Amino acid sequence: MRFTEFNLSQSLHQAVGGLGYQEPTPIQAQAIPPALEGRDIVGCAQTGTGKTLAFLLPALEQLLRDQNKTRHPRVVILVPTRELVIQVSGEARKLTSRTSLRVVPVYGGAGMRTQIDKLRRGADVVVATPGRLMDHMRRQNVNFKDLQILVLDEADRMLDMGFLPDIKEIVSRMPPQRQTMLFSATMPSAILALARQFQRDPVRIELDQARPPEAIQQALYPVAKHLKLRLLLAMLEQMEMTSMLVFTRTKQEADIVTRQLREASVSVACIHGDFKQRDRIAALEGFRAGRHRVLVATNIAARGLDVEGISHVINYDVPEHAEDYVHRIGRTARAEADGDAITLVTPEDEGLIHRVEFLLGRKIKRQTLPGFDYNVPTPSWARPSAEALLRRANQSQSLADRWRAMG
Repeated sequence: MRFTEFNLSQSLHQAVGGLGYQEPTPIQAQAIPPALEGRDIVGCAQTGTGKTLAFLLPALEQLLRDQNKTRHPRVVILVPTRELVIQVSGEARKLTSRTSLRVVPVYGGAGMRTQIDKLRRGADVVVATPGRLMDHMRRQNVNFKDLQILVLDEADRMLDMGFLPDIKEIVSRMPPQRQTMLFSATMPSAILALARQFQRDPVRIELDQARPPEAIQQALYPVAKHLKLRLLLAMLEQMEMTSMLVFTRTKQEADIVTRQLREASVSVACIHGDFKQRDRIAALEGFRAGRHRVLVATNIAARGLDVEGISHVINYDVPEHAEDYVHRIGRTARAEADGDAITLVTPEDEGLIHRVEFLLGRKIKRQTLPGFDYNVPTPSWARPSAEALLRRANQSQSLADRWRAMG
């Protein structure tokens, strides 16, 4: 199947071709036809499978078919983070470059005055975080009386971040006769409840939940905690890593790793919640443009970050939630390309790794880096207490029992 088989306007066909898209991904092939018919959609697919185009193309096509122009938004797309607003609105602008449709991004950390001016001049598509959209609603800067389509993207993430009250308030102001498309990487009961509340007889599409793309080569590298940074630097020297995304568990750890990489003359940028919006955008753009070989990030970048050509994802810290592992490593091997996911595993992390392997339904291979000295003694300050060792042993045993029960 090819994009030319969809009943799209010429301007959208040209934009899709200009972006290099030829064959739709499975989620696009299954979601676009019913969405073009105006059906509600519940789409569940792993990261990196093209969900953004699956809702943008049918939404934009329906706007182009509708000749009733208005200043008020006809499509609202809700996403969990500022980075995802920028990404989705950027993709929408590329697709509408040959049309008169107006796309307005709305997110916190950016100037309110500029957003107000754009909304009042007129917006066909608004891409927004729930919190900032609520701010504009309270100031009466936005009116939903002409709304035709609502999209909830990364719905599971928005619920995790506590946006459900805001989402319910926003939807309550929208016309009940609308098309609602809900996309998520996972399908917990809370998402199904949301679909029942907001949608009418939706088409349900589910593709391989909680499974990373097969093109990702996964490996665990056991290492003592005090040697993690040394191992990371050794990997940078020995492996062919053209573009590397490094995930840490905390903002403090991200700052430490970034500083140490810079001291080792590695071109690196960093993003986490303490950075101002303009600095986060600059870091991402520098990484996308290849000015930085490494981007260090907390989970803020695990979902929605779409950067082509990431060769390696490194879990410097094992994520606390197994589902986050899948979202993190999904930043590589985008659009069916190859990629590598490496996780540095300390003895303290074994319980978390059992959870990841339990979710994946298989073991991840363990490797060592040739020539690396794993026997450097642990400094006295880094040695765990007896209580911590006992707690770790009990955790690992419990999860090991669950793993063996799987057969």
